[in-house]
Amino acid sequence: MVGQAALRACLDDPTVHRIVLVLRSPLSHADPRVVSVMHADFYDFSALAEDFEGAQACLFCLGITSAGKKEPEYRRITYDITLAAARVLAEVNPGMVFEYVSGQGTDSTERGRVMWARIKGATENAVMALPLRGYGIRPGFIRPAPGVQTKTKVYAIGYRLFGWLYPLLVRVAPDHVLTSDELGRAMLAIAERRPEQRIFDTAALKAMI
Repeated sequence: MVGQAALRACLDDPTVHRIVLVLRSPLSHADPRVVSVMHADFYDFSALAEDFEGAQACLFCLGITSAGKKEPEYRRITYDITLAAARVLAEVNPGMVFEYVSGQGTDSTERGRVMWARIKGATENAVMALPLRGYGIRPGFIRPAPGVQTKTKVYAIGYRLFGWLYPLLVRVAPDHVLTSDELGRAMLAIAERRPEQRIFDTAALKAMI
């Protein structure tokens, strides 16, 4: 869902000249700026170094729910894949922007009781330790824009059941909810402006739009 939002924001911005999508399954797109790169092993991106040359920003949107996952499995997918990509990008384009989408509640101390929050915090910290312009993107509740869908089954069910509550959430907790389009535009704005602030919660993301 977040990846779709980031792609839509890039496609809507005429200053974005090239978009490289790293995918496991084919995705056809009519826009000539889009280059789809098929890649099977997300634990090793070294073969894609040439594809990454000249990139100014990586909007890293891969993620899974921690529901039903034990810590080693969740860490391997969340931490290891992110760092596998970030390390190659740091070698090819040192200083480039790398935006890691973690989520509201991420634990930067890496010592809290919530497993997913610790691992997300460790991932953010590791990205920011690399020679990259690293950012932690921590949205709260995201409302999918029309045409944008989540592939996570439990989230999809939740949106169908409780999506009608979004207008109420906007009124009572505006700093914790945003649309997928707002998230995409905010991420692109961060990539373009390279702000000093490195952690962006929902309120800070909205302020970038």
